[in-house]
Amino acid sequence: MQDDQEEIVGTAARSGTDRTTFTRRKIYAVLAGGLVLGVGAALTLAAWNDSEFATSDFAAGTFEFQGSTDGTTWADHPTEGEAASLTFSTGFDNLAPEDVVYAPYALQLTAASTVSADLTAVAPVVTGDLDGLLTFASVATATFGCDATAFAGGTAVPATMAPGDIVYLCLQVTAGDVGQGDTGTAVWQWDAVSQ
Repeated sequence: MQDDQEEIVGTAARSGTDRTTFTRRKIYAVLAGGLVLGVGAALTLAAWNDSEFATSDFAAGTFEFQGSTDGTTWADHPTEGEAASLTFSTGFDNLAPEDVVYAPYALQLTAASTVSADLTAVAPVVTGDLDGLLTFASVATATFGCDATAFAGGTAVPATMAPGDIVYLCLQVTAGDVGQGDTGTAVWQWDAVSQ
């Protein structure tokens, strides 16, 4: 009787082991089939895969902003310490109240520049005794030169410059309530900002 029970238990144990082995074999077979299908699908996709590329070179533009005190000789004056020396009309060094003096100046964006620029005038700065006693104005003229007539016929200074553009300026300074022997230095500034 005991032998019969052991045989039944042994048969049940083998049946459980056999079932587990059979189940594992099924899983392995399914996984192997999936692997074969996956490799086949990857090979098919690789055969139909394609790529496309594009490239371009880039470079920054350049511009050079210069000034001239005679309308023909151009140079860079990039800092206050390197400012061009203006030549004003008679009386600039002997001012009395209400005196008006004039000076020409020219600006250019060189033809070698590759971009246009926005042009902005900065209010002149005066140091010394004459600080606050001078009034400034400027207009654009058709040719180089500046006096009362040229100033009266001038137009608004342009706000933009293209490569090769020249802007002729007529600068006007009017003395206010200056005192005898007052001195001072004025500095004009124009900024060109690439567009």
